[in-house]
Amino acid sequence: MANASGRFIAIVGAVLLALLTSGAPVLAAGSDTLAQVKARGVLRCGVSDGIAGFSQQDASGHWSGIDADFCRAVAAATLGDANKVAFVPLRTSARFPALRTGRVDLLARNTTWTLLREGTLAVQFAGVLFYDAQAFMVPAKSGIRTLASLRGATVCVQRETTSESNLAGYSNANALDLKPLVLGSVTELEHAFVSGRCGAVTADTSLLATLRSRAPGGPSSMTILTERISKQPHAPAVRGDDHRWLVIVRWVLFTLITAEEVGVTRSNEAERVRDPIVARALVPDASVTATLGIDPGWTIRALKSAGNYGEMFDRNLGTGSPLKLERGLNELYRRGGLMYAPPMQ
Repeated sequence: MANASGRFIAIVGAVLLALLTSGAPVLAAGSDTLAQVKARGVLRCGVSDGIAGFSQQDASGHWSGIDADFCRAVAAATLGDANKVAFVPLRTSARFPALRTGRVDLLARNTTWTLLREGTLAVQFAGVLFYDAQAFMVPAKSGIRTLASLRGATVCVQRETTSESNLAGYSNANALDLKPLVLGSVTELEHAFVSGRCGAVTADTSLLATLRSRAPGGPSSMTILTERISKQPHAPAVRGDDHRWLVIVRWVLFTLITAEEVGVTRSNEAERVRDPIVARALVPDASVTATLGIDPGWTIRALKSAGNYGEMFDRNLGTGSPLKLERGLNELYRRGGLMYAPPMQ
């Protein structure tokens, strides 16, 4: 099996070369994304091509999921209206070129924050929206319960993801001789696994939970193995040449996390923000708002559009969703998780 990191670096280089030679409108350094969004009157947000709980379009055209809700929060903050979002579904291979060339203003698409990406693709990650980890899923009837039992198996994996390189590295390090069947989209990944073209499928645990929830034999027909082989912090990304836009997107996320920390929800924000301590936590200094070029009240607009982080999680991924995922690492730090926001003042 080829060296995983070398292969991924080659992919990154190919993407950059394609951007430079394709004639695509690569934005100049120092581009003003906020000004472009305001002039257009719409935030263009890159999302997945259909992952339940994160970004998925229903038959009526409505987008749901925690990534979709975060896009709405950014639109509410910057444009004053959570509905002023144009969702752009992107395959994995198209996500960074779409961001780099200005096809989208924000990428909120189950994307793992890595140094390789931030250091070579001219993008920056605003903060962790969802802590995930890579796992494996097998048919329950297979009787497989450990990764060691997969030795020599064919494993379905999505192309140009950290899952692909992690699979190769883990297989080599543990002499498992796993044979990757590389697919181009989530739909292809799902079909190949369900049809029996591979004995297991590997991806982020959240995606596996989505696939399990719609398995033809019901969720009980699939088993997600308990072992995890990587850290997968999913983070919204912006172009690396616009510091102001990065600050705005980052602090929309931190606002939603802070709101949960201080017990502010969509339904009680008007009352709770009267408390000076709560106001200090959620309302930025007027000079900061003026410097960023946003209308006052932007953090509260973001909160009212999506709810606090806990509300977003429960609605899309947790107890209020079909996935029923536990908060786990995505719980607030006070409750044993990793979610934590710096102070606003």
